[in-house]
Amino acid sequence: MSKDNLTVLAVDDDMINLKLLKSMLMKSGIVQEVVEAKNGSDAIDVLKSRDDIDLVLLDIIMPVMGGIDVLKVVRADDNLRQVPIIVLTTDETKKGEALEFGANAFLMKPIRKDDLISKISIVMV
Repeated sequence: MSKDNLTVLAVDDDMINLKLLKSMLMKSGIVQEVVEAKNGSDAIDVLKSRDDIDLVLLDIIMPVMGGIDVLKVVRADDNLRQVPIIVLTTDETKKGEALEFGANAFLMKPIRKDDLISKISIVMV
């Protein structure tokens, strides 16, 4: 992996999922900070206000602004489009749409730590 000490934005409307993601990431040894957002709108605000986000873990199905809409906004923004995004969902039918709109990778929930770290390693090369 080409990068250690990552700053990761974890976006999920379920606080339990956010806590689990944060725990997995912090124990991985490759992440120095996990920034949390509860919906897509908050995620966009974080991405626009911070230039240190190395990776986004993005839930697809959320209130306020869903993951697909976040992908559209991020990939249309010259300052954000290069940020890698791994989509997380329970709905496998969203995989094609997520990849079409610029997701770098896709993981099915429930997330396993080994799968998550493997995807991060691939995306961050």
